[in-house]
Amino acid sequence: MSELTQTVDVCITLNGHSIKATIPARENLADFIRHRIGLMGTNVGCEQGICGACTIRLNGDSVRSCLTLAAQANGHTVETIEGLTDSGEISQLQEAFHRNNAAQCGYCTPAMLITATELLNSKTEISRDKIREYLSGNLCRCTGYHAIIDAVEEVAEAQNNGR
Repeated sequence: MSELTQTVDVCITLNGHSIKATIPARENLADFIRHRIGLMGTNVGCEQGICGACTIRLNGDSVRSCLTLAAQANGHTVETIEGLTDSGEISQLQEAFHRNNAAQCGYCTPAMLITATELLNSKTEISRDKIREYLSGNLCRCTGYHAIIDAVEEVAEAQNNGR
């Protein structure tokens, strides 16, 4: 069997559900999530890991799914925006994005929410500069950065005040 047609069996826990599939060995995780599973919240932009639109969580850490082979997720836990939305984990952040008009075209929004959630869960002191730095790997083509930073800062302040 040639390298281009080689397949592998995978078992991935995706948003709390066990998914078993036989896939091409070279299929990336973004394509697996979008085209095999049908979850469209994981967007693909540059396919080089630069824009951040394909950000998902793999075992709790943010990763670029366009640079990760689906086979690498075998036996691991993958969370997409759909799973974080269904669980309610990002509801406070989603509400802040809405209040601050931080989701203009919405293309970058899923990855921004995932990345911002990782920062908010980090239990570190969060400033506007820290938010900017942390989100710097996620590109917004609408240049809605100020509103996005405002929304993340609002949630960070609420967490610091115990709300």
